[in-house]
Amino acid sequence: MTDEDARWLATAIELATRNVAEGGGPFGAVVVRDGLLVATGQNRVTRDNDPTAHAEVQAIRAACRELDDFSLAGHVLYTSCEPCPLCVSASLWARLDRVVYAADRDDAARGGFDDRAFYEVLATPRESWTTRVDALRPADAAAPFDAWLAKVDRAAY
Repeated sequence: MTDEDARWLATAIELATRNVAEGGGPFGAVVVRDGLLVATGQNRVTRDNDPTAHAEVQAIRAACRELDDFSLAGHVLYTSCEPCPLCVSASLWARLDRVVYAADRDDAARGGFDDRAFYEVLATPRESWTTRVDALRPADAAAPFDAWLAKVDRAAY
């Protein structure tokens, strides 16, 4: 671990700890580029009644707003805890260069945040999931993508 990694992880951990005192979950995250803080995030799931308001997602959203860009290529996400499948996916979609975390999934499970079920469900056939995910294909199912491909000024994604 570099001194910079230690510094930013300490910031993420401090955000997480402070968030607990403020009524949020025990998770904090920061997005950094070239040693400079771009954005922070704290878990707001229960405060905002938003199951997607994880600290990492909040930090990614704030960084993208700050930069006016959906790509965080060239950036690092430091987070107080190992990202869950939602946050790993958000990190991949954001094109982050690196994700660095402090506590791991076992620490989270000890605190009552056991993500193992989500990791496990993703490795099983959809038919066995507790939430049904069904594909229905009306004749115009691909129409939004046809419109996207026909749009000359579409953003490179």
